[in-house]
Amino acid sequence: MTIHDRAEYDKYEEQFFGIFEKFEGKLLSVDEEPQVVAGEWSATRSVLIEFPDKPKLFAWLTSPEYQAIGKHRDAGSTAEAIIVKGMEDE
Repeated sequence: MTIHDRAEYDKYEEQFFGIFEKFEGKLLSVDEEPQVVAGEWSATRSVLIEFPDKPKLFAWLTSPEYQAIGKHRDAGSTAEAIIVKGMEDE
């Protein structure tokens, strides 16, 4: 993601963990200075999270609590996100 309004993004971040943990989310990495080893990387922050399963992930993403704070994330940043399978999901 690229953060362009830190004060607005901070409003999102302040409320993030309380909601995230309700759905058994696990924060694996947050890095505002990732080391680029191939290609280009223009984002100002990378975040890697994990959930026990897709139903918990989608319950979190669509929860009213997360939707309510999402307005601060969207006002303070632009993001690209993907979902990938874990090795045990193969």
